[in-house]
Amino acid sequence: MPVSAAEKAVRGFGLAHRFTGTQYLFENLDFELLPGQVVGLCGPSGSGKSTLLSILATWVEPTEGRIEASGVRRIGWVFQNPYGVPRRTAIDHVTLPLLAQGKSRSEAEERAIRVLAGFRLEHAAGQQFRELSGGEAQRLMLARAVCSGPDLLLVDEPTAQLDTRTAATVNETLGAIAQDGTIVVIATHDPHTREACTHVIDLAHLGSRP
Repeated sequence: MPVSAAEKAVRGFGLAHRFTGTQYLFENLDFELLPGQVVGLCGPSGSGKSTLLSILATWVEPTEGRIEASGVRRIGWVFQNPYGVPRRTAIDHVTLPLLAQGKSRSEAEERAIRVLAGFRLEHAAGQQFRELSGGEAQRLMLARAVCSGPDLLLVDEPTAQLDTRTAATVNETLGAIAQDGTIVVIATHDPHTREACTHVIDLAHLGSRP
């Protein structure tokens, strides 16, 4: 059964993390992430944005503290550098997770076209991945992640390769995804993306201990 938005939450309690021989990236971090929110993880390079995404994905164990998640069965991650199958079309990439959910080919393609349009990619539906620009490939990975139906969507620097207008479209679309019941967390140094977030976790000054 699908999990209702009211049942979903991710909470962090006293999180701190460092790598061996380095000072803490962040510490004493508490938060609550809920559907409807677009949460920005902000701070300069090296402040721990991608590391915190990895902790939220349960790929990395925090040095201190804990994460508690409820109602989160599926986690989607969109990396900063897009990876796809060079000779498969854009629509193939987006329909695959829908077909895996049991949708018919026609249902999957109809849904995929709508999602691609949300990221201004409907023109590229029939193009092979290797033919896409860097920005188009990045948006395609976002579209594919959305079609996987995640409860928690983690996105690393989604607008780094995009012009201002396209970045604004991506920020707006991610906001709409959150309103549909997904918890959206974005690691970003883009001030425009930060402004588009409903909540911000600023990691700039959270690391100090050796």
